[in-house]
This record gives sequence, C-alpha cells and structure tokens, in this order.
Amino acid sequence: MQRARRGEITSAVIGGTKTIFRYMGLDKIERRCEIAFDPPPRQLSKSQALYALQLQPGDHFAMTMTVRCTDSAAPREPAAEVFSEPYRAARRGAERASSLGGSVTSSNELANRMLHRAGADLSMLVTETPQGPYPYAGTPWFSTPFGRDGLITALEMLWLDPALARGVLRYLAAHQAHIVDERNDAEPGKILHETRACEMAILGEVPFGHYYGSVDSTPLFVWLAARYFERTGDAETIRTLWPNIEAALTWIDKYGDRDGDGFVEYYRVSDNGLTNQGWKDSADSIMHADGQLAPGSIALCEVQGYVYAAQHGAAMMAKALGRRDRATTLTDAAERLRQRFEEAFWIEELGTYALALDGDKRPCKVRSSNAGQVLASGIAAPERAQAVAATLMMPEMFSGWGVRTLSADAPRFNPMSYHNGSVWPHDNALIAMGLSRYGLKRPALAIFEGLFDAATHMDLMRLPELFCGFPRRRGMAPVLYPVACAPQAWASVVPFALLQANLGMELCFDKGEIRFHNPQLPRFMEEMHIHGLELGDASVNLRLRRRGADTEVAIVSRKGDVSIRITQ
Repeated sequence: MQRARRGEITSAVIGGTKTIFRYMGLDKIERRCEIAFDPPPRQLSKSQALYALQLQPGDHFAMTMTVRCTDSAAPREPAAEVFSEPYRAARRGAERASSLGGSVTSSNELANRMLHRAGADLSMLVTETPQGPYPYAGTPWFSTPFGRDGLITALEMLWLDPALARGVLRYLAAHQAHIVDERNDAEPGKILHETRACEMAILGEVPFGHYYGSVDSTPLFVWLAARYFERTGDAETIRTLWPNIEAALTWIDKYGDRDGDGFVEYYRVSDNGLTNQGWKDSADSIMHADGQLAPGSIALCEVQGYVYAAQHGAAMMAKALGRRDRATTLTDAAERLRQRFEEAFWIEELGTYALALDGDKRPCKVRSSNAGQVLASGIAAPERAQAVAATLMMPEMFSGWGVRTLSADAPRFNPMSYHNGSVWPHDNALIAMGLSRYGLKRPALAIFEGLFDAATHMDLMRLPELFCGFPRRRGMAPVLYPVACAPQAWASVVPFALLQANLGMELCFDKGEIRFHNPQLPRFMEEMHIHGLELGDASVNLRLRRRGADTEVAIVSRKGDVSIRITQ
C-alpha cells in the first residue's frame, strides 16, 4: 500500500554471527528480525552469509540458520525457548500433517501426494489460540484469522477433524461483536471477518484490527455449530456457545435484515471497509445482466441459504437443549425464508438462481457459482437443484478444470479476474457438497476429476486459492493466478471435502452410524482406505473399492460401537 509516512528501518551485523533488521513503526513498536548462523560464516553482511567449503568424498558439513521475528510489545522469551519451541512446534505440525494426510490413502500415488500435501498445508496454517486450533487463512496475504475462511475450512474438514471446528467456534465466539462500531462494521452478535495486529491496523490506517464487514460469517457460525453437534454430540460445548448462537441469530433478524423483507443484506458503513461483504468481496463482483454494478444493500443468494441452514440447525440444537418453543420458532422462520427465497431469486430463463437482489430488490440475472453454493444449504427445491446442476455444467460455467465464478457469457466475465470468471477450489468443493446433498453425483464427480487433473499440473500438487478460468485445452495446463495465496486453508481442505461429497458420507453421532449415500469414487481412484475414522469413542478403518458403476464399502477393522449404512 502507498502510505504517506513510514517508520524507520535499520540493520546491523553483530559479532559475525548474527544479522538484525529493525523497524521502528509509527506506532512506537519496534519489530525485529534476527538471523543467526552456526557455525559463523567466513563473511557476513546485511544481505549475504558466505561460507567456503572443501569437502572430500564422504565428508559432511552442517549449518544451522535460525530466523526469529519479535517485537517490543511482546515479552522477551527465555533463551532456551528461542530455539527449542520452534522445533517442538514444527514436530507437532508434522505429526498433525501425518494424521490428516495419512488418514486417507488410495490406489493412485498422485492422489496420495495431493492428500498428503493438503494435510501438511492445513497443518502449517493451523495455529493454536487460547480457544483451540484455528486455520489462518493463507500465505502470504492472509496469515491471520478470518471468520468466513475459518468457518468454511472447518465445515469442509468436519468429517475428518471435528476438533478444528470446535477451535474455530470457540475462537469466533470469544471475538464476537458486542457493540455498534461503525468504523469496524461491528454490530452486537456479528461474527468476525478479520483481525490483524499490524502497524497499520494499530494506527487505524486500515480497519482490520477487529473488522466485522462480512455478511456471511454470522450464519456460517451457527451452521457450523449445528453440524459440529451432529458430528460429535458435544452438548457441553454447544451449551457454552448457546448465548453466542442466540446473539448471532438476533443479529440475523435485527441487523442483517434491516428493511424487514426477510432477507439478510449488507451495506458498507465504514468508508475504509469492504464494498462487497460476501465471499466475492471485490468491488466489481456483484452486477446485473448488462454489466452495471448492483447498487444499494445487497442480498446474496448463497447467504440466504446459509441463514436457512443456520435456522434449521439452531432449531435442532435448541430442541436437544430442551428449548422446544425456540426450536419451533426457528423451524417456522426457516420455512418462511425458503418460500420467499424461491419466489424472489429463481430466474426461469436462466435455469438458476439470481446472483443477488440489489437495493431496489431487482434480481441480478447472471449465472454465477453462488447459485451452486445455494445447494449446500438445502434451501433449493429438488427440481430446481437439478436445473442449477445442469447450468453449472454448461461450457460457459464449467471450464473443464472446475466451475467458474461467473459465466463466460456475462459482460463482466474475465478469466483472469479475482471473482469474475476465475476458478476457486473451495467454491467448487461447496458446490460439490451441495450437488451430493441432492444426489447429483455425476456433476460432483466431474468437479473432483477436473480439480485433480488441475492439481497434477501444479507445484507440489497444491491447489491454490484460485486459478484462471480459461477453458481446458488438450495438452495445456491451467493458467495460474499469479498472486494467489498458496497454501490457502480453504483450498487445502478441498480434496477431503470432495471425497466426502462423492461418497455421500454423513457421520451421525446420535445414531452411532456412518452413512454412505450412493458412494462414488472418481475415475482416478480404484480403491481408497480411510484410517481411524472416529465417531464418539468408536473408530473404524474402511476400504472402498470401485466396481463398475458402483462403489463397495468394507469394514477392515472396528473399535467400539459404530455401524455402517449404505443407501442408493
């Protein structure tokens, strides 16, 4: 960013073994980066450590370079901790990566590399907070907690790692807004969009110290809480979070729907905040069919689905906690929303749902991936879900590598844009989960196979935050988006989310049952093993094998009381 003023940078070489860079910020906090070498180099400058080596056959040389970043606002650590804690943290991360990536293996070595890389990347991004593990959004631009990103990451990974969801829920509950703060787009009950502790946030040059400009984080928080409860039966955590859940539901009714039309809208209050506050938060991402940007308060289609899922999920949790009247109220609210949504958002001539309603309640009649995310919530009528699926698989929407964010026939389509024609893996995973919910496995498999093929062309088989939406050509790799985050948390979990979607897998704690609805393995997998899949105190090892058009599921071993149910 271009700033009117900056702090002062200095550097020094100390004792021929250490280079220290210092930045004294305008916030009067000194931030340091120390680079130490053992053994000392022959020459050390601000930019180079020079070693001269002569090695005979069989000889070896070991050099340790330690990089330590600190600031004067943090307490000074004991010398022993400076070196030992990073190694312990790295070891814990490696163990976590092994458990995640190693929990699923297949007959395809490339698929195994993709899964292990996904597990390792997620491990690298997960940070321990006082409330539990939290997946920082991505590097290099978003190495900090984001509400939406953390919630979707946890949702897509819930079947394999419910502890991550618990950490996300507890962290966001601890940072839930309690007052109206227009500068930070904060309102009581609203869930965090982003938090940063950088110089510009401290000085107020950007509003992201604790920023709440996200219309979807709040319903996603309630939805994830409900899914976590179904997955784990952890009533104690839900009871603890219930005041936060109620506050979020109150925000949906009071602040989210200011005009009382039954839909949750957003508008920017802070001049420094985000213009668009859904997941497509580029300034030009919400438009009409003629390319004109949508004015006024915006009601996004997928956000209404999130609210529907939140209300249904909250009703289930309220009933489990003995709050039957509240459960009835929430169930009725969800049904009213479903009916209003179908009337206002369905666009018959497009065969899909409108991207959004603008401030005048005019539908944005463009085909977008947002309508695919609607399916994940279950708000869509079954016959319309089939129409949405057909639209998503049109060549204007499906590039061959994945579903584009915007149809190629839209005036603002640009395959190299951030949100207007690119392919986002996490978006595709949510779409696949929605397709699976309606039993539409063929397009869900097409998404999985397209993204897998894309990953084979990418460094380390790592799916990035996004890539360009050019059509797939024989002998050509997908075009990378040059400044995409890699790794990005909600992209890292995509292979695991796509597996769940195509297997139609549900883990139901109250039934002690793992369900598979019409399980399908992609063409690049003949066989897959799931190791140590836990449900309560029980665990199971499973083998899945493709047999023609069907996939068989076999229990390899089992501990405790857990059963498998397969439906078609």
